[in-house]
Amino acid sequence: MTRLFKRTLFFSACMSVLLGMFTNAFAQQERERSTKKARDAASQSAKAARVFDQIMGTRERSIPRDLLDRAEAVAVFPNVIKAGFIVGGRGGRGVISRRVTGGWGAPAFFDLAGGSIGLQIGASSTDFVLLFMNENAVESLLKDKFEIGGEGSAAAGPVGRSASASTDARLNAQILSYSRSKGAFAGLELKGVVIKPDNEDNLQVYGMNARDILTGSDKISMEKMPEGVRVFPLTLSRYSKRR
Repeated sequence: MTRLFKRTLFFSACMSVLLGMFTNAFAQQERERSTKKARDAASQSAKAARVFDQIMGTRERSIPRDLLDRAEAVAVFPNVIKAGFIVGGRGGRGVISRRVTGGWGAPAFFDLAGGSIGLQIGASSTDFVLLFMNENAVESLLKDKFEIGGEGSAAAGPVGRSASASTDARLNAQILSYSRSKGAFAGLELKGVVIKPDNEDNLQVYGMNARDILTGSDKISMEKMPEGVRVFPLTLSRYSKRR
């Protein structure tokens, strides 16, 4: 065996070891990233479920059940931060579930953002709830970038038991919007707010993008959802379930 051959063999063995170490390190990094995304997804779903449960628990100032029963999809964006000095903006993350036979489907992850210009200072945190009242509203949502007040019109949703009489005036609205800030829950007409899918999270959690999660023919059953995200559709089912 020549010296050159021995060196070549040694070099090949070193490269194999280094490649194995690199592959193992990359696999470990991906596992850690996947675990972190799973925890984050569970946290987002839990926050959204908690907000919705608290809102519906205040019966005199909650979303009317008959109105909720008409909704095709429900979005909850907890703790949306609005802050600024002269130029302001808002940003947050949330989940959206679509109605399926016997309940609600897997929550898809979305981002909410918007801006405004004017005399303002300080910061605030607001919970937003959006009802998408028909399939057209859901389809509009699944564009790469959906602007409320642009492509989609949103009306302030009515609240409380006595709201049913005023609901008729809002039946033509594709989206009904609500907000809760400092404990007060009310309908809010949103404008200039952009909602877009967070498909990095959707792909990491489900291996699917938002469109496939919410409109695909192969819906994710409750049993196949990651356990951590089930809390949101289960919470929705407690308040509205079609037979």
